[in-house]
Amino acid sequence: MFSFSGCFMVARVQSVAFQGIDVLPVDVQVQITSGLPKFTIVGLADKAVAESKERVRSALYAMGLALPPKHIAVNLAPADLIKEGSHFDLPIAVALLVAMEVIQAESVKPFMVLGELGLDSRIAAVNGVLPAAISAASLSMGLICPEAQGGEAAWAGEIQVLAPGSLLALINHLSGRQMMAAPQPKIEEQKAELADLKDVKGQESAKRALEIAATGGHNLLMIGPPGSGKSMLASRLAGILPDLSPTEALEVSMIHSIAGQLKEGKLLKQRPFRDPHHSASLPALAGGGLKAKPGEISLAHRGVLFLDELPEFQRGALEALRQPLEAGKVSIARANAHVSYPARFQLIAALNPCKCGYMGDPSRECSRAPRCGQDYQNRISGPLLDRFDLVIDVPSVSAKDLNLPTPKEGSKEVRERVQKVRERQQERFNQLAPDQAITTNAEIQGELLERTATPEPDGIELLQTAAERLRLSARGYHRVLRVARTIADMAGVETILRNHVAEALQYRHRSS
Repeated sequence: MFSFSGCFMVARVQSVAFQGIDVLPVDVQVQITSGLPKFTIVGLADKAVAESKERVRSALYAMGLALPPKHIAVNLAPADLIKEGSHFDLPIAVALLVAMEVIQAESVKPFMVLGELGLDSRIAAVNGVLPAAISAASLSMGLICPEAQGGEAAWAGEIQVLAPGSLLALINHLSGRQMMAAPQPKIEEQKAELADLKDVKGQESAKRALEIAATGGHNLLMIGPPGSGKSMLASRLAGILPDLSPTEALEVSMIHSIAGQLKEGKLLKQRPFRDPHHSASLPALAGGGLKAKPGEISLAHRGVLFLDELPEFQRGALEALRQPLEAGKVSIARANAHVSYPARFQLIAALNPCKCGYMGDPSRECSRAPRCGQDYQNRISGPLLDRFDLVIDVPSVSAKDLNLPTPKEGSKEVRERVQKVRERQQERFNQLAPDQAITTNAEIQGELLERTATPEPDGIELLQTAAERLRLSARGYHRVLRVARTIADMAGVETILRNHVAEALQYRHRSS
């Protein structure tokens, strides 16, 4: 059994709170004093934190240790910062053990601590270990976290990480009775074989647009009747995108760690592909809710957000995409906090030409055309449509096309081309704008857009004429330039020619 001398010291353990992906330090203070037996937690704690005392009490009891019959006060400082989540269980328990003189204060002083306790004293996984580890590294501290997430924390760099499976294992390590091995960084294994473009027969123009979108990171809207292959094409996009760079992988994994979606503490390798159902609410897409969690657009950061049946989504949820598509981040305002998440995603969407889906189909013509199609597509605002770089028609596939042999070229070959062109883009950005974190042509703007995407004189003349006739907005004009830059890159030329501009123009929506 452990002993307790009864001194009225204040034990301190460092932990963290989260606002978005920002990590805020929290000082967990525990004091045991004379008085009626009571266990109190103060410091603007939410329900999960307030319930920590029962989990801590049971975890200590499972090890054969009873709380002293005194007044136990836990203060989470700063007191005006909201504390949310079960990850405060472990720091409270450790600070309590320091106050009870079970472990030495100096042994935990160099560590940040977070973890959830089970009633049997096991330490369960929590959200936010990776950003907490990076914050600890910036402060030259170590990290104590759940065993299941030791590999996640190890990516923070040269810091000491302790990843015990139980509270008893942590006590034994800190007391020098049983040493724990340092966890090794983990990375996501290659997922099962992704859907291949070879499965798509016909739709050559749509495949071309899909490759352009993948190469330049452009937003793509596909319009076509049911069964034409829109969803099939979108699902193949993941197979032709290059893997995340190390910097991107760390950035994306931090968001997924905060959301509790980093499985087994493994750093992500493949770009996210998120495809929420059209019933998704505004907080589900943009983020928010009671704890301002990241939404689908942030979970799709550096990857793809696919919205099938676009007009069926709530109007407010779709309009919330407009600002993040331009700024690359989303800001969530709450009464007590203002949280921002990165949201630089590639938007791929699909819709039917009308409610019944067959407007324009000579074999199954819509009986209410053109009003049916106008009403259906008017559910999508002009400003949102203007943010699509590529808008294509995906016609029905004929039985003749379906009987064609399997195409020789699949996702592997297209992915290799996309990778090579993206590498050339990155070399250009590193040379012309080394201080800007630009990775694709879809992100270039301002002076850099003028320097890299100005066509030859014939191309400029064509673009200006088309801009007047099509009434292109300034945004639409610049998006044509970015797409033309990508098409020129795919052709392996530095100068944007007239035919590159012409192809880019054909992808503009008629109302842009």
